[in-house]
Amino acid sequence: MSGGAKHGLRGQAAFVGAALAGLGEAPGRSSEDIAVEASVKALAEAGLTTRHVDAVFGSLPGNANPLSALLIAEMLGIQPKFTDNNRTGGSTFLSYTLMAALALQEGLCETALIFYGSNQRTASGKLVSSVKPFAYEAPYAPIFPATSYALAASRHMHQYGTTREQLAAVAVAARAWANLNPEAFMRGPLSVAEVLASRMVSSPLTVRDCCLVTDGGAALVMTTAPRARDLPRKPVYLLGAAAATTHMNIVAMADLTQTAAVDSGRRAFEMAGLAPRDMDVIELYDAFTINTILFLEDLGFCKKGEGGAFVASGAIAPGGALPVNTNGGGLSCVHPGMYGMFTLVEAVQQLRGAAGARQVAGAELALCHGNGGVLSSQVTNILGTEATL
Repeated sequence: MSGGAKHGLRGQAAFVGAALAGLGEAPGRSSEDIAVEASVKALAEAGLTTRHVDAVFGSLPGNANPLSALLIAEMLGIQPKFTDNNRTGGSTFLSYTLMAALALQEGLCETALIFYGSNQRTASGKLVSSVKPFAYEAPYAPIFPATSYALAASRHMHQYGTTREQLAAVAVAARAWANLNPEAFMRGPLSVAEVLASRMVSSPLTVRDCCLVTDGGAALVMTTAPRARDLPRKPVYLLGAAAATTHMNIVAMADLTQTAAVDSGRRAFEMAGLAPRDMDVIELYDAFTINTILFLEDLGFCKKGEGGAFVASGAIAPGGALPVNTNGGGLSCVHPGMYGMFTLVEAVQQLRGAAGARQVAGAELALCHGNGGVLSSQVTNILGTEATL
C-alpha cells in the first residue's frame, strides 16, 4: 500500500452477508420473489433479520417496477430510513455499495441491504432492456445492445490487431472457471473453434461471445466496520470505489477502444491506496468478450491494445497469473439482465475462502467492476479482508 493519509471512507464499511437465489432457471417465480429470497438468505448469513435493516438499495431488470426499492422493502416488512433505486444499468449495484458506505459512515443508517432479482429467462427467454436504440441508430436496425459492443470489438480489432480467436479466448476462460462452479448455468467443454463456429449475432460477436440469458438474484448486507467484527461471518471491507460516465448512446462514445473505467479505476485505486499489481482476484462485467479485454486494459492490468494477446496467453483462466471472473462470469455462470451484483458476491466468497473448487489460494484483495449501458457507466469497487486494512 502506498504511503500518505488514508481516505476517510476506506475500510469503514463491510460486507457481512452475501447470497444468491434462483440461478439459471426459476420457473413460476417473479423477479421480486427471487430478490426477496436472496435478501432473506443474505441477512440470515449475517446473523441479522429484516428488523435490523434501515437502508434499502436495489432495482429490478428491464421494465419491471421502477419503484422496486420501495416494493422490496414493503415485501420484506422494512420501513427504511433511506432508499436508493438509481438506474445506470449493470454498474448500478457497485454504485450502491459506495452510497451505502457513505450513509453508514455518516450515521444515516446501521444496516444496508442491496438486492437484485430477475426472472428474465423463464419470463421472456431473451435479453430484456429498458433502453432502446438511439433515434439516429434505429434506421440501421441494430441488435441492441449487442451491435454497440460489436462496434467496439470491430474498432479494437482494426486499431490493435485483436483477433476473433483472442475474443474467443475470453469465453473459453470463463467456461473453464464455470466448470469449477456447481452453480454455473452453462458448463462443459468449450474451445476457441467452437466459439468461432457458433451462431453469429452481430459481427464479429457470435452467440458464445455474448452473455447468457438466465434467471437469478443476489443480495448483500453492509454495516459499519466495528459492528461487522461482532457478526458471525468473516467481514469483507470496501477499500475503494469510484464511478465515471462518458456517454449514453454508443454514437456519443469518443473512443470505442477506451472506456470510463480508466477514470473510475484510477480513483478507486487511489482511495484504496493500492495498485493493479496488488489484486488477487478480478471480477469484471463480461456481457460480451470485448468487455473483458477493454476493462483489463483500462483498469491497468495490461497496456492498451495488448488485452487480446494477454487473454489468449491463458493469463485469466484457472491456473493463470490473473484470476478473472472466477465464477464463470456473465458468459457462463449467470446473467439475468444485469450482472453487477454477481461480481460482488463472488468477490466476497473468494475473500472469505468460501469458493470451493474455484477458490483462489490466499486471496486477500479483489477488484469488482460494473458496466452500464453501452460501455457508458463504469463503477469500480476494491474489496479486502481484515488483513488489508
